Amino acid sequence: MFEQQPEAIQQKVKKLATELQKVNPTARFDVLYSEAKGDARQIPWALLRIHPYLQEWLDISQRKGEGSTALVIGCGLGDDAEALAKFGFQVTAFDISTKAIAWCQERFPNSSVNYLVADLLTLDAEWHRKFDLVLESRTIQALPVEMRSQVVNCIAPLVANRGTLLVITRIRDNDSIPDGPPWALSDKELAEFIKLGLQEVRRDLFLSEPSEKKIKKVRIEYSLNESGLTHASP
Repeated sequence: MFEQQPEAIQQKVKKLATELQKVNPTARFDVLYSEAKGDARQIPWALLRIHPYLQEWLDISQRKGEGSTALVIGCGLGDDAEALAKFGFQVTAFDISTKAIAWCQERFPNSSVNYLVADLLTLDAEWHRKFDLVLESRTIQALPVEMRSQVVNCIAPLVANRGTLLVITRIRDNDSIPDGPPWALSDKELAEFIKLGLQEVRRDLFLSEPSEKKIKKVRIEYSLNESGLTHASP
């Protein structure tokens, strides 16, 4: 993952984020994919396999995908989307980078996954409460802190009633502005999902290896049960 990448790649990502943050905070993603020229080693978050925390969750939950829809946010090179499809989910996966989506389609030409170029902040209104499983893996942490509330407000409504949101992200212990990218999330920021009607079902904390930089990661499973929601009076 990012912390295991060569220093040069980490610095390149930070440089692009700094240069483009005020103009277009998401523009750096297409730049990175374009300049990689097909070399996945140049993409800090590319694992070229299912994320191990997702794989473990699927094993633990014994979740079956048959008859269920799944959405992968910021799908990157498509490995998580493909894994969910193999579990039987009807998968839609999107990324803001046209290069990333083209790369997915080249890697998996016979895939059942519906790969789309889309902007998380301007998603199709028809996706409201549409997906039985929404996977948010390391996308929020890749976006500037000032965008965080807006991003969370765009993700929560995607989850269908009685559906699941699975979040995999770095976390931090306080509310001070972190160094980044990636920008680790605080508990206060994650609590925005609760305010939007989701319930936290399970939280698993992962600590970096002793030889690595101290990094905390978390996998949180949220559920939505609209019958239990309280709505403000008009």
